[in-house]
Amino acid sequence: MKRIVGVRTIKTGLGASIAMVIADLIGLKYMASAGIITILSIQSTKKESMQIAVRRFIATCVALLIGSILFQILGFRPYVFGLYLVFFIPIAARFKMTEGIVPASVLVTHLLGEQSTSISLIGNELLLMIVGAGVALVLNLYMPSIETELLKDKRAIEEEMYQLFTYMADTLEEKATTIETDKILEQLQMHLSNGEKRAHRNANNYFLNFDSPYEKYFNMRSSQFQVLQYMLRHFTHLFMNVEQGYEVAAFTRRVADSVKGKIVVEVLLDELDALKEGFKQSVLPSSREEFENRAMLYQFLNDMEHFLDIKKAFKDKLNDKERKEYNSYYDLT
Repeated sequence: MKRIVGVRTIKTGLGASIAMVIADLIGLKYMASAGIITILSIQSTKKESMQIAVRRFIATCVALLIGSILFQILGFRPYVFGLYLVFFIPIAARFKMTEGIVPASVLVTHLLGEQSTSISLIGNELLLMIVGAGVALVLNLYMPSIETELLKDKRAIEEEMYQLFTYMADTLEEKATTIETDKILEQLQMHLSNGEKRAHRNANNYFLNFDSPYEKYFNMRSSQFQVLQYMLRHFTHLFMNVEQGYEVAAFTRRVADSVKGKIVVEVLLDELDALKEGFKQSVLPSSREEFENRAMLYQFLNDMEHFLDIKKAFKDKLNDKERKEYNSYYDLT
């Protein structure tokens, strides 16, 4: 059953109220602005929340400085606020502080409304930003886990890759197999895209740099997906009248099993080397057709080697901590 109200919505409503109460308790003017800043500062990840809060605070300092100077020189008139925007917006864009343009400019309007640039009023505006962004940061310390969704994407990807390799193995063995490869590829691409986005969001829920095994895993599968698409486009040109074709089919089935972690990639690469060596030692083809077919089989093996090499490179790049997580907690295969 779908939730009617999401966690982010609850945090936004609760945070805005808390920010306004705090602003009122410490005697700040325009307490509603603290609530608005909280609404704008609730983000989907912890790291994003921190980064935006810092950029908005810096933008507020710059905005109040520019606004104060212009109001002092030209007076507290509406056109001066427009002139402030002409100066402030390009600066905010240049230094990648665009998230701060709206809240900082709202705070600058308080100077215009009060007809003042006093230290106490500027302090009031800075505290409004600190309270609003601070409440959002505290609430964003809680982020619901998305590991269940990540594991669902992982299992779906492995199942779809398994189906495609099994289909190729069955076809190479001349078994009657019918699957909608285009539909499976479309679903596979969708799960890869969802997995990569969720993995990135999961990594950004850590304030320190965190190179998530999930991110590496989905990047690896995306690279394999490109190879798999190529293999599916070209293997249909093969025809089975040679002994090596059935050997390749058997190996393809083992690759299918490896996608689900039943066989480690290093073992398969050794088997592949032996299979390719057997090709070299076998009797030469007696016809042009057999020669072309064997060449395509050999290319098919090269493509599978590329597919497996991507997996091996992924495993080799894991540090000790990541490998431990990979082998146990994450159960990434």
